[in-house]
Amino acid sequence: MPDHTPPPPQIWVDADACPVVIRDILFRAAERAQVQVTLVANQWLRTPGSRFIRALQVSGGFDVADDAIAERARPGDLVVTQDIPLAARVVECGADAIDPRGERFTRDNIAERLSMRNFMDELRGAGVQTGGPAALHTRDRQTFANQLDRWIAGRNVQR
Repeated sequence: MPDHTPPPPQIWVDADACPVVIRDILFRAAERAQVQVTLVANQWLRTPGSRFIRALQVSGGFDVADDAIAERARPGDLVVTQDIPLAARVVECGADAIDPRGERFTRDNIAERLSMRNFMDELRGAGVQTGGPAALHTRDRQTFANQLDRWIAGRNVQR
């Protein structure tokens, strides 16, 4: 009789823009919690030798990595991304999503985040200099690690 139990939740990383320090946190967590971490990028990525860590290289092109993640993420999975439209897609399908600063994307805040992103895009399109994101600080890394630990703890409760 075939086993129809779904695979355990895993972590998908929008790796093209993921800071190396955040990847390192994810690599350590993968080993510690024995959770599958998949880095998705349109370039080759070096990963540590581990049965829990893999890289998926997709072809170049607009949103190709995002599409690959959105097609694979399942309810209960965690997606690490700075891309708000991708976060909206995976939250809609029931996955959890956080950015590299540890900010959670939820059904309650994603519409507001999309609106702000679109507004900033319009300003940039009109020639307004909006600046880039602030540098990633130690507190951001700690917030990310704390959110990751919460997700791992919740995953272990569901097993």
